[in-house]
Amino acid sequence: MVKALKRLLAPEFWKIPKKVKKWVVSPRAGPHPKFYCIPLQILVRDILKLVETGKEARTIIKKGEILVDGKPRKDHAYPVGLFDVISTPRTKQNYRVVPDVKGLALVEIPEKEADKKICKIENKTVLKKGKLQLNLHDGKNLLTDSKEYKTGDSILIELTSLKILQHLALEKGNIGIVSEGANVGRIGKIVGIVPGKMKEDVKIACEIEGKIQEILKYRFVVIGKDKPLVTVE
Repeated sequence: MVKALKRLLAPEFWKIPKKVKKWVVSPRAGPHPKFYCIPLQILVRDILKLVETGKEARTIIKKGEILVDGKPRKDHAYPVGLFDVISTPRTKQNYRVVPDVKGLALVEIPEKEADKKICKIENKTVLKKGKLQLNLHDGKNLLTDSKEYKTGDSILIELTSLKILQHLALEKGNIGIVSEGANVGRIGKIVGIVPGKMKEDVKIACEIEGKIQEILKYRFVVIGKDKPLVTVE
């Protein structure tokens, strides 16, 4: 059974009216934080406006007409989060979830990008026989033999095969997007890495709109070298 959430507590980027009803569907536990994701039903009805009611949204979701990262998701409470790709085969439209000043937003993307996604490496696990498992921000886990990947780096993957297409290191000269905080949604060029001291977190010094800003490492996602590898705005 899916739990309900009081509408007044719902994030602004869900774009739901707060005083029409008391309750709204709560995102199911999954790969994204509860208040930094969008339940699939709300995304279909209130953001994409493909239907007018929650019942209609649940119907097309259960029919498998909404794809998330290339897979039909039939759970109306499924949490859709950062950089997830949403596709509607019937209308042949594709969208990517991106950081926005209000939290998260959707941008329409071309068909050629629908099978590509940038994922941030949140952690690494060493397995038997020297295999390395990359733990990604969206809950995916990929195996690799390469030792070049580091926590904080990003990778561009092909969703159908989960093949790594490109490695984007967290290093000077590359560009990234801010996922949270005062500069959320802005793109900056890395100019340096500021080591953490005592209990302070590592920060990324980057140039944003001509000014040097220090962004907490966990709030920064590398998205390209000279320009973003995929549409993010």
